[in-house]
Amino acid sequence: MFLLVRRLPDGDVELTTWSRPGPEHLPAVVASEVVRDADLVEAVRRRESGPEGASGPRWVWDDTPRWYPRLLEAGVRVARCVDLRLCHALLRAAVSTGGSELHGAPAGPWDVPQGADGPRDGLFDVLPESLPDPGAEFLRQRAAIEASPERARLELLTTAESTGALIAVEMRHRGVPWSADVHDHLLAQALGPRPPVGERPARMREDVDEVRGLLDAPDLNPDSPAELVRALNSAGVFVTSTSKWELQRHEHPVVEPLLRYKKRQRLLVANGWAWLDAWVRDGRFRPDYVPAGSVTGRWATSGGGALQLPRAVRAAVVADPGWKLVVADASQLEPRILTGLSGDRAMAAAGEGDLYEGIVASGAVATRAEAKVAMLGAMYGATQGESGRLVPRLARRFPQAMALVEEAARTGEQGGVVRTLLGRTSPSPADAARGDLPPEMPRAEVGRDARSWGRFTRNFVVQGTAAEWALCWMGALRQSLHRRWGERGDDAPHLTFFLHDEVVVHAPADAADEVAVLVVEAAAAAGRMLFGDAPVRFPLTVAVVDDYSQAK
Repeated sequence: MFLLVRRLPDGDVELTTWSRPGPEHLPAVVASEVVRDADLVEAVRRRESGPEGASGPRWVWDDTPRWYPRLLEAGVRVARCVDLRLCHALLRAAVSTGGSELHGAPAGPWDVPQGADGPRDGLFDVLPESLPDPGAEFLRQRAAIEASPERARLELLTTAESTGALIAVEMRHRGVPWSADVHDHLLAQALGPRPPVGERPARMREDVDEVRGLLDAPDLNPDSPAELVRALNSAGVFVTSTSKWELQRHEHPVVEPLLRYKKRQRLLVANGWAWLDAWVRDGRFRPDYVPAGSVTGRWATSGGGALQLPRAVRAAVVADPGWKLVVADASQLEPRILTGLSGDRAMAAAGEGDLYEGIVASGAVATRAEAKVAMLGAMYGATQGESGRLVPRLARRFPQAMALVEEAARTGEQGGVVRTLLGRTSPSPADAARGDLPPEMPRAEVGRDARSWGRFTRNFVVQGTAAEWALCWMGALRQSLHRRWGERGDDAPHLTFFLHDEVVVHAPADAADEVAVLVVEAAAAAGRMLFGDAPVRFPLTVAVVDDYSQAK
């Protein structure tokens, strides 16, 4: 059954039970009750802990981050939910919901992300109402799914998206185990001791002095691109930017210390002492994940930079005493997703082991490095240089796979939209002209150039389906971890970090080896959910370690 949660204007919460009928029939209200806000946690706990063996309700609410953190703080785990805001975005844009009331509806309050229902001090509590009429929105979404010719896929997509929302909140609640002392030590090694506020660390000062001396520019501010370009040009290093790739083309002695400084400066800004002070508390880093934060469905973060943790600080991710980190990386995920999407049996055969080595063995290219460059070129639309030379060789050996991305590119170039396997639909150039695009969509993807849009749609089908696979992987793993160790409560193994094609589970040492097996089984289950019995494998590299850096 569905159980819809809605906050009323007076702060109370209405819980409405809806039936779950079969296809082509909409849910109907079975019962409704109103509980005080203070009693909500116990009302949810009671329904989640029903008779043994019975499945709990599928909670329906406007936005998971507004409801779920409070439940977790009280020790209540929710097994299933429908995140109406996330599902609204999917169904409103999906080609397969055409003809429904929701499809192509004008942007409104359901398209605006909501904030978490944060802590309250009891003095000036203002409990935000739910988004407008969640019951009506729920019916619109169910009608769109039930009437769709792709009903089963949309069911899986919306379920996976909503489960991802639960996982994101749970990972933030538990946090990434983080040693501030180790982090400080790593920074001191790389940059020098922590300096006073506003000053550069010692090693960066040394780099600056060396750069200034080599460029004969004693007052140079190396953090000013304009100043730096002028100083470089004056010293005979003719550049138009300070990018690493442009600087590396020159043999001037300033290049090495300048690149060293820039690397250290990036570390200081992104994960230096200010980051440590702001984001690590009580031995935990708690990033703000944004499920579907990218137009392709990949996650983003609204703070903390969890999806860009540099290798320089990964040793600070340290398992608690008596615990381990189980780190699993999906090998060559996007090429394998392309294999499944296209049904290319030649590429599936190449992927029985290392996919790139299999491409070499097929005779398409001569080296593993060439195979990787060629595959990236095929998925991202490279037409020049090494990729442009090698992609035609892939097309001869793997025609179905290459035809799939080529067709997606042609569709985008002609102003059309493409879909992932489960039905997430890309925006179109017409959407760009109207300004009707997700706010997080990179501006580089919004150009009017047809070829640029073709490169976007070429990659959308692969990257978006890879995001769906990752959601199914995490969802299957979350379920199996709870089924096996749920009774342990806070001492159970749990997902602690996610990075597109990589997950980290924090597990008691006595459970770590079994967790490693479950991670692999969940990856295989995700492959079956998406591709059935298609001959495509999703092998993992799994490591049981004490700190994150040991997994690389």
